[in-house]
Amino acid sequence: MIHDRHFSVREANAAIPWVSERIEAIRDARDRLAEPEAHTALAESAPTNGGGEPARLVGEAFRDVRRLLIEVQATGIVLRDLDRGLVDFPAVLDDHEVYLCWEEGEDEVAYWHALDSGFAARQPLD
Repeated sequence: MIHDRHFSVREANAAIPWVSERIEAIRDARDRLAEPEAHTALAESAPTNGGGEPARLVGEAFRDVRRLLIEVQATGIVLRDLDRGLVDFPAVLDDHEVYLCWEEGEDEVAYWHALDSGFAARQPLD
């Protein structure tokens, strides 16, 4: 077994609201990192005062992204694609370790795929 934690379909479905909140929070922090105004202000002020307020905002956004990614990783959930909201939940089906696959917009976890394959190889759970 590669993963220490495995989710049942019920556990994965119960985690979807939590995962969705973290995905949105990571996206928000990532967007704050990419704001051109913050980078311009940071570049202009960094030589004289260490970046001031723009540096603080960029630093906070970076820390938020890092903290949230670590939080998701600590649960055993694998975030595959932030933009798509694609996540895998390690699971065991028929004595084989697999991923339960969920993508933002789907009502529940309804697919799985082998550890060495991805989204394109998803199979329905039923």
